[in-house]
Amino acid sequence: MRREIYLDNSATTKPYDEVVEVISDINRNIYGNPSSLHTKGIEAEKIIKNSREIIAKTLMAENDEIYFTSGGTEGNNLAILGYLRANPRKGKHVITTKIEHPSVLEVFKFLSTEGYRVDFIDVDQNGQVDVKDIEEKVCEETSLISIIYVNNEIGTIQPIKKIAKIKKDAVLHVDAVQGYGKFKIIPKKLGIDLMTISSHKIHGPKGVGAIYKNKNVRLSPILLGGGQESLIRSGTENVSGIYGFATAARITFDNIEENYNKCKKLKNLLVEKLKSEIEGVKIISPGDSLPYILNASFENIRGEVLLHHLEERNIFVSTGAACSSRKNIHSHVLKALGLPPGCIEGAIRFSFSHTNTVEDVEETVDALKSILPRISIRSGGRGWKR
Repeated sequence: MRREIYLDNSATTKPYDEVVEVISDINRNIYGNPSSLHTKGIEAEKIIKNSREIIAKTLMAENDEIYFTSGGTEGNNLAILGYLRANPRKGKHVITTKIEHPSVLEVFKFLSTEGYRVDFIDVDQNGQVDVKDIEEKVCEETSLISIIYVNNEIGTIQPIKKIAKIKKDAVLHVDAVQGYGKFKIIPKKLGIDLMTISSHKIHGPKGVGAIYKNKNVRLSPILLGGGQESLIRSGTENVSGIYGFATAARITFDNIEENYNKCKKLKNLLVEKLKSEIEGVKIISPGDSLPYILNASFENIRGEVLLHHLEERNIFVSTGAACSSRKNIHSHVLKALGLPPGCIEGAIRFSFSHTNTVEDVEETVDALKSILPRISIRSGGRGWKR
């Protein structure tokens, strides 16, 4: 059997061995409810406290500015809805972009049915927002701006610091799920008020994440119950998952620059080989995008068909966001770039981890060279111009 080549790290990452071990150890030995008053509960509470401190240090934040959640989707909902509910006297105007993750886009669509005026900002062909466009939209009624730091499909990095400077009295929420652990993010220096991060994008467990909340920002819970997480997020804490998250963060941030440089070399190699060895390929990700993500389109190919042919060779890639890929919906991100339907249909996302190798890239390109001529007509793909 062929060895596995996993190039879908933007969808999720393989947990570190140490993470798997500590989760198992805590589930066996530190199984008390953190809210319990006895020693088992106190043990569990200490685990959460230590984990919060680790996550806070990665953001150069205070411990009490970190609130654990079940992941990116809940974090985005909590940050956006929680802020608006806690500040009902703020204006009823909110701003986001057309290339946000569905967990932000769907919240803003919901807000438009709740009496909010919503502006969805356009992006250019590289997925970049024009800060001036946002500045022109910001007014006295603007209560919140939500921007994805790194786009999960094409890797575009938004100018968060510049956006923070023109937000006036609005609160800035940043979805940093794809950026956290890839490069250092210091919310206070960037002017970020609320920020969402997730564990399973940095080789931690699924089902756990966190939000950063500046101390000056008021937030109401969207889950009501026992008042855990300082009344912000009710529900018995996922102790083992939280510690697994903190463990993954510690390992990741100890090697953050080395990992970044390695993935940059791998991405550059893949771009070079695609351009030089394969005909009819269009690189969609901009040149200055995150090194961990490369989106490319193959002419007269359906991405889903190519994905499954690669899978047969034990090579795993994606056609876009994992949250939407099973719904057979054209990527809203690629549509927002103004790409024709044929180009969108032929798009594949390759996403890297520090665990990938030069051999992974070389074998993937060799597989593409073998597969593409055989599926070009049978796949029913459309040319880029149509």
